[in-house]
Amino acid sequence: MNLLLWGTEMNASMFAVLEDIKRIGFDAVEIPIFDTDEMIWKAWRQQLNRTSLNAIAVTINGQNDHAISEDKSMRARTLERNKRALDCAAILGSTLLTGPFHSALGVFTGKASTADEKRWAAEHLFQLSEHAATLHITLGLEYLNRFESYLVSCADELIDLIKAVDHPHCKLMLDTFHANIEEKSIEDAIKKMGDLLVHVQLSENDRGTLGKGHIDFPSILNALNEINYEGMLSIEAFGTKLPAANIWRPLFENEMQLTKDSYQYLQSL
Repeated sequence: MNLLLWGTEMNASMFAVLEDIKRIGFDAVEIPIFDTDEMIWKAWRQQLNRTSLNAIAVTINGQNDHAISEDKSMRARTLERNKRALDCAAILGSTLLTGPFHSALGVFTGKASTADEKRWAAEHLFQLSEHAATLHITLGLEYLNRFESYLVSCADELIDLIKAVDHPHCKLMLDTFHANIEEKSIEDAIKKMGDLLVHVQLSENDRGTLGKGHIDFPSILNALNEINYEGMLSIEAFGTKLPAANIWRPLFENEMQLTKDSYQYLQSL
């Protein structure tokens, strides 16, 4: 279960939520790393151990951490920031750092990505992959839809970027919300990804409860079976507690209702 459903503040008040998620039947939680203070995540690791939950780390870069900025100093700062996020992921015991940290969320130039920006992204990710390898962590890069990112917005573009990085610790993930917008066929995109795919976020077309929208999850699961996918399936849903999602209408009764209903829907499949 992705914890961004409860907002961006990952403090001790979330520990009770972990216990509820475990009781429902989940194996792991997807934890957003925005604050790279290692002491925070040491306390989280202790709580994860108590609740017997595994962790998948996810991070996002904002406008001040843009890995493909023309500003060389910002590119350098972003690399160091993302290395710290990897260190925090290691503290949590995650073998993955997932998310769209190839560039900055919501930052646009008004043009398509340039050859320089693609090169800067590949250089950034190669250096980050080198650090990830020392921690036994793999990068799981995410593409976003056209309204949130311009560097990569579909499977083909993300696969090309990963091939340019050319590092065994740099792979990709899938978020069905973005894929629903950008792919001609989510199933075909999954088959293209093949053994590059290391993480999957199942998200409904409106970011609400799984099975209450129009995304064809049975076909997606069948496609994952076809490529022998063995990674985690994470439920990602958002509400008004995540302002960046721009959801201002109620999509569900409460967070735990969505969590339980989505879990039961997946179990029924």
